Amino acid sequence: MRAAPAQPVTFDVNVFVAAVAGGPHAFWAWPSPPPLVGNLSANCLGIVNDSQEFSLWLSPHVMTNVVRVLAALDWSRDTALEYLQILKEIADASGGGVIEPEIHVDDCSDHEDNRILELALASGSNLIVSDDGDLLTMSPWRGILIIRPSEFAGRVDAMRRARRRQ
Repeated sequence: MRAAPAQPVTFDVNVFVAAVAGGPHAFWAWPSPPPLVGNLSANCLGIVNDSQEFSLWLSPHVMTNVVRVLAALDWSRDTALEYLQILKEIADASGGGVIEPEIHVDDCSDHEDNRILELALASGSNLIVSDDGDLLTMSPWRGILIIRPSEFAGRVDAMRRARRRQ
């Protein structure tokens, strides 16, 4: 049986930051398959790290903001850049990567949220994972579902369990 192509997915900056908010070394132990408890943002990274169903897409804007927010949380620049390198490796291994959106979106009052929407459109994502209240209220936006990390992890877990029963 041939595997279906990976579905493009966009994660908001808040998901990348929350995945490691427990400390700069938390990102070394993403379980696979991820549990539905604990740090659900980290579990979402574990899902895309599996490189099975989803391809992760990043943009220079998202990467810059991940480093900026981690610096505000007292991460050293070197540790933040190391984490960023891991995110790029996960994106590449999943079939995604880093792209610079050439699409301009101004649908949300928050400038940063518009950059997430642009990345989703440019990558062909049909799913955005975010804990941002403004983005979540827009779902579905232009046919793109916007869901919380807990919902993403739960849906993937249910999908994988159903597949194992077949």
